[in-house]
Amino acid sequence: MTLNQRSAGVLLHITSLPGPHGIGDFGPDAYHFVDWLVSAGQRLWQLLPLNPIGPCDSPYQSVSAFAGSPLMVALEPLVARGWLAAPALPEGGFDAHRVDYGRAVPWRLAQLRAAADGFLERATQGDRVACAAWCAEQAHWLDDYALFMAIETENQGRPWWQWPLPLRTRVPAALAAARREHAAEIAFWQFVQWCFDTQAAALKRYANDHGVALMGDLPIFVAHHSADCWARPDLYELDAEFQPTAVAGVPPDVFSETGQRWGNPLYRWDRMAAENYAWWTARVRRALAHADVFRIDHFRGFAAYWSVPASCPTAIEGRWVTGPGRALFDAIGGALGPLPIVAEDLGVITPDVVALRDGCGFPGMRILQFGFGGDATHEFLPHNYVPASVAYTGTHDNETVQGWWRNTPERERVFAASYLPATDRDIHWAMIRAVCNSVARTAVFPMQDVLGLPGAHRMNLPGSTVGNWAWRFDWAMVGDEPSRVLGLITAASGRGPFGLLRLPTSTVSADSAEAVGKD
Repeated sequence: MTLNQRSAGVLLHITSLPGPHGIGDFGPDAYHFVDWLVSAGQRLWQLLPLNPIGPCDSPYQSVSAFAGSPLMVALEPLVARGWLAAPALPEGGFDAHRVDYGRAVPWRLAQLRAAADGFLERATQGDRVACAAWCAEQAHWLDDYALFMAIETENQGRPWWQWPLPLRTRVPAALAAARREHAAEIAFWQFVQWCFDTQAAALKRYANDHGVALMGDLPIFVAHHSADCWARPDLYELDAEFQPTAVAGVPPDVFSETGQRWGNPLYRWDRMAAENYAWWTARVRRALAHADVFRIDHFRGFAAYWSVPASCPTAIEGRWVTGPGRALFDAIGGALGPLPIVAEDLGVITPDVVALRDGCGFPGMRILQFGFGGDATHEFLPHNYVPASVAYTGTHDNETVQGWWRNTPERERVFAASYLPATDRDIHWAMIRAVCNSVARTAVFPMQDVLGLPGAHRMNLPGSTVGNWAWRFDWAMVGDEPSRVLGLITAASGRGPFGLLRLPTSTVSADSAEAVGKD
């Protein structure tokens, strides 16, 4: 229903929320943000991947496609349950506007270890039973993940293909011995995942109860150093030494003259097909436990993906290889029912990608910032949108609107100023209004654009490895005006409660204010 009705929402990752503990989490500020969305007439909260972060702090290079990020586990509920003492912040506290992963990660993991000890000592019988039942239910991925994390800890973070041979090759006797030896460490990672799932489910219930749907984000590929790859190396293009023979990426584009060499191992789609895509079905089922709908990243890779020889330092030398196509989504849908998926169909889009997207009935994406690079026929201009699409001012990979305005070529700025119309003062609101007034059923705006923030507040710069995924806001940056204006635009465009269409009484007569405010 979320994708079939006219609605609007905000893109904000959990880690970007305010909070005292170094990084946004499922704590009180997440619930306050839901309340803020409701006040602004928004019906959707779009997130980035909830998986553990990987190299360069990216949620798209995770050690597990199924696990949740320990960094998002809120500490307040653990204190309330009596498992954790009120945590003392490190000297100097944390930056309210940037995540310092080097300080926040070890500090938060230490708090979670203390909470796990407290759980063992003071948990009620009901909590013990609930945790054990959840672990049994999730054993199909949790057992390998928790063991993977325990062995990784024992091996001081070395990648799994450098572990002792019996563990690297998953000799049953060696795995059984490792489970006995690392039982306490395994129990810790299981506890953290139970906390994550419990808190994520509670936030989703709260959002849904207040009329807000959650949109998740599913990366297409998994990291080489991951529990998924270690548990089933046969499902990936790896050689006898477990090294990729080819890796994922994209050809040269507007973001990079040499393309992007992501480095993820590629799937053996033939072997996945032989199992009726059971791994993918389990993965999508897990994603739908945390979100009402989800964006599937790099959708074009299911039609054809860019395969880069592992020996090549850039993505220029890659080639297109046919993907699984409709058979994958038919198998998943056959097991789970209709799939509430948004296809991230950006980049080099060919007719086979369009046919796959439309054949599956998935809406695609339209990015307004991209619309001014051509002429009036550009598909990303609002008058060319189609209803079955999700329209954005920009995404987490784009400049903020204000940053785009300052850095875009003059021709594009003149085009945008004429089309919208707008000036540097209100370009973010003009873009939001244009997206809202389009026929696209769903409109989404990064929180940075709602707040009119400059490019320094950008979330991610594709192809770069430093300074990404760290942006945070605080409530002092928000104030009352953004929710009021966003509510007005949303109401006027039929995407939110029409009762929000009220102007300040100081700017209009009492009679006209009353008339505007009538539903």
